[in-house]
This record gives sequence, C-alpha cells and structure tokens, in this order.
Amino acid sequence: MTEHPEHRPPHYTEHDVQREVTELETRSATAARIFDLRRIIGGLFVVYGVIVTVTGITDSQAAIDKAEGVNINLWTGIGMLLLGVFFLAWLKLRPTVLPPAEDRPEEHRGA
Repeated sequence: MTEHPEHRPPHYTEHDVQREVTELETRSATAARIFDLRRIIGGLFVVYGVIVTVTGITDSQAAIDKAEGVNINLWTGIGMLLLGVFFLAWLKLRPTVLPPAEDRPEEHRGA
C-alpha cells in the first residue's frame, strides 16, 4: 500500500512538541484548580448556609418552641456558613499546585 501525503502525520519540531506539552500542562493545572473539591464543598455549604440562616431568622416562635426553645435553623445555618468559609479560605491560602513534570507519573505528563 502506498501512503498518501494527506494521511501522513504532521511533522512536529521539538519546539512544537514542547509548546504543546506546556499548553496541556497549563490546561491541566487550570482544571485542577477549577474542580478542587474544597471550592465545590465550600461553595455548597455557603449557599445552603445562607438559605438555612435566613430560614432561622424568619422562623416563627412556634417553630422555635417545637425545637425546645432552640432556633436550630439559625445555629445550623451559621455553622454551615462558617464551614463553607473555612473551605474557601483554605482554598485561597493553600492553592492547588501541580508537582513539577519530573515528579509526576509518566501518564500525567501529556505523553
């Protein structure tokens, strides 16, 4: 069989390969930061914490009496807010950093 020129893989120079590997590493680092579980967990706890806190603030006296005098929605909402802020602060103070390419396993180097 004869190879047709349009079916040959393009010729990459060393510079092209290095540039492509650098782009893939940058995208991988960005994806790691975006999908960091601390961001997801912190965001969800903050959102639900706001909802439960507002519910606690607007609870009727009958609802508070039902919980034996404790405004459980308010306290739970505040706790959820604090936990969510903790996760988001942790993310800000200790961002995700990928190890250098030499320290990563072969399958994660973009090869």
